[in-house]
Amino acid sequence: MKLALFDDHRLGAVVGEEIADVTPAVPGHDPNPLTAGWWRGLAGGLDDLRPELDKLAADPARRRPLASVELLAPALNPSKIVACASNYREHVEEMHGVQSRTLGAVHDWMMRFDVFLKAPSSLSGPNDDIVLPREIVGRGFEIHHESELVIVVGRGGKDIPVEDALDAVLGYTIGLDITVRSEGDRSRRKSYDTFSPLGPWITTRDEAAAWDAMEIELVRNGTERRQHVHTRDLITPVPEIVSYASRIMTLMPGDLIFTGAPPGVGPISRGDTLSTTISSIGSMTVGVR
Repeated sequence: MKLALFDDHRLGAVVGEEIADVTPAVPGHDPNPLTAGWWRGLAGGLDDLRPELDKLAADPARRRPLASVELLAPALNPSKIVACASNYREHVEEMHGVQSRTLGAVHDWMMRFDVFLKAPSSLSGPNDDIVLPREIVGRGFEIHHESELVIVVGRGGKDIPVEDALDAVLGYTIGLDITVRSEGDRSRRKSYDTFSPLGPWITTRDEAAAWDAMEIELVRNGTERRQHVHTRDLITPVPEIVSYASRIMTLMPGDLIFTGAPPGVGPISRGDTLSTTISSIGSMTVGVR
């Protein structure tokens, strides 16, 4: 199933080129985006809600053309956005050159896999522009794109064994981890408003390809392919990411985990468009201003 949020934070099931309004299947729905309890209830209890969701999604009377709605970020107020650093070998290699150019030195500790946090307020949707902060642009810092597979936590948990990790996952979506290349903590440099575009929907784990059988691509301005990678090349695989993160912090339903930047990161500028695709999930194109 492909689950989307659209218009006034309605819940939709995407079926081909149509979207079915399945909001009535979820108890306690509230259009206020600051009230995310119903969304977390869905993320953690999809199995219980699935029969009614499937019933509503199959009703032709509930369907509209997908192009007629405004898709929003397919997550509401996650308790946290976890992000992985240094999780593709070729990206680690290219970062030696990026850091030498932008920082004047290579920070070895940043070349090792780990997780950090991004502000949930940095989320934006598949129809929203990335907004470059004036003061950062004015100081001449590069701002880069990173197109990533994003895990959407389902039931979550604490100290999740690797062998059980996928059972804690709701599904996957596409994320852009926008990053200021400057000195300072990752969480600050990646947490500006609009620095976590997400979309276009969540593909639940039963419908998505296996985590290691997806292909990620990012194209800038319609012609320049900057990133192209297979998820089988992740240094730390998805089950281990989930397990590792859960040993540090309890993963709550609806939390997001960015799995790490593929090689090919590069600067973005006002007027750019970034089109990113992950096989078996979908595509989204966002502008930069």
